[in-house]
Amino acid sequence: MSGHEFQSFFPNSGEVDMSDPSTSIDEKTIEELRALAARYPQPRSALLPMLHLVQSVDGRVSPAGIEICAEILGITPAQVSGVATFYTMYRRRPGGKHHVGVCTTALCAVMGGDALLDQVSHKLGIGPDETTPDGTFSLERIECNAACDFAPVMTVNWEFMDNMTPQKAEKLLDDLAADREVTSTRGATITSWREAERVLAGYPDGRADEGPSAGEASLLGKQLADEHGWTAPKGEQA
Repeated sequence: MSGHEFQSFFPNSGEVDMSDPSTSIDEKTIEELRALAARYPQPRSALLPMLHLVQSVDGRVSPAGIEICAEILGITPAQVSGVATFYTMYRRRPGGKHHVGVCTTALCAVMGGDALLDQVSHKLGIGPDETTPDGTFSLERIECNAACDFAPVMTVNWEFMDNMTPQKAEKLLDDLAADREVTSTRGATITSWREAERVLAGYPDGRADEGPSAGEASLLGKQLADEHGWTAPKGEQA
């Protein structure tokens, strides 16, 4: 080693805050958690959507949520915690009403993702993995949003905001702070992070078909193929 140390962008990703036992999980939520487990031949397969449901209620993966999921699935709290701390979509501490992600991987970085993150961080007065004091925003540095054809990309409550600039980001944050209607570039009208988490848990809000699902950049190849009559070779020809 040359004295240099690997610096993780996720320094707090391995721990759930166990010091706060508060929870808003009630009997209705527990019944919904049981219903999720019942959807699968192996109940423990439901753990990921169950954790999203816990977040929709408690705003994070809470100690109570861990215990309840473990009891319903017949596994240990350590097993639940291990899953919850493996995936970055599960929050270890309470987040904001709106969860903002800025991609800084490869193409997004080349197209201005780092400058975008700096601008958002300066605007909100927080860094990645932090939440504003009023609880309106939390911020995350995203490792690839799988939307390179629209770089640089931001997300709000997991909805895409494409081809962003620092100026667009400023207006977006102002509109969200003022509770003005904001629509995803390729998706639904923005609600809140907790509402989005409930959808990810498997409880649709009826808005899946709002907005376009693909943009011009994604469809360009198909458009050119249609114009030129190009088709994929059949299996034996390939």
